[in-house]
Amino acid sequence: MTEDLLTTREAADLLGVGTTSIKRWADSGFLQCVKTLGGHRRFPRNAVEALIGQTLPTLPPRGGRVMDWISTLTGKVQGHQVADALEAEREERGSWAAVADALGPVLEEIGRGWARGEISVIEEHIASERLIRAVTRCGENIRVPASAPACLLMTAERDEHTVGLSLAELALREQGWRALWSGAGTPVYFACELIAAGGVEMVGVSASQHSRDSALLADQIRRLGESCRKRKIPLVLGGCGLWPEKPEYGHRVRSCTELQRVLAGS
Repeated sequence: MTEDLLTTREAADLLGVGTTSIKRWADSGFLQCVKTLGGHRRFPRNAVEALIGQTLPTLPPRGGRVMDWISTLTGKVQGHQVADALEAEREERGSWAAVADALGPVLEEIGRGWARGEISVIEEHIASERLIRAVTRCGENIRVPASAPACLLMTAERDEHTVGLSLAELALREQGWRALWSGAGTPVYFACELIAAGGVEMVGVSASQHSRDSALLADQIRRLGESCRKRKIPLVLGGCGLWPEKPEYGHRVRSCTELQRVLAGS
């Protein structure tokens, strides 16, 4: 009779952990594993079931805490547990900007894992949404008065990725700013109308690594820059998209720590 073998995903579901933990336990020899002819891991069901109810080890993370965070975001955890983990990071690192910068490599590694076929599309989406919801929960604990200055947060046109904006909002709220959330899909034209009406004191635009049309991004920044210049308010460009290196108007930032410096000078 053929031995009952589980995939990495099936083993992770059985133990209530992320697939990253299963792979690390297999690589360390803690969990018995066999390889298929195609090089995929398979786990004897009896070896996996023997771990149910046991205290599972915490292995030293590769690349700092990146792999631990990936395991958290892709595993069977509740939203409040992710929020608790974020709060613990905040207490240790001293600011939400530092936490946001620490999570950047986590998101990048999740993207690379998807490209290598180690993380499925649905796992990537779940991890991103789980993080966004936890960040929102943490942000709600930071009270900002209605009279505080407002920053319009939006993605570049045709960019649907808002995780970076969510992290930036935490850093903004900690510095006493209100976030006016526009998110994904807002045409630049309507943002310029709001700026002209005096509805905000700063504009933050995020372009993810999927925004590769440099000409399109340059045109958006030209229009937003003109509107912000007229109102004499800061324009901040974040994310890994192909923004102009030296925009005619605005600040190109690559971290929330850099965003803090812009806030200090605004």
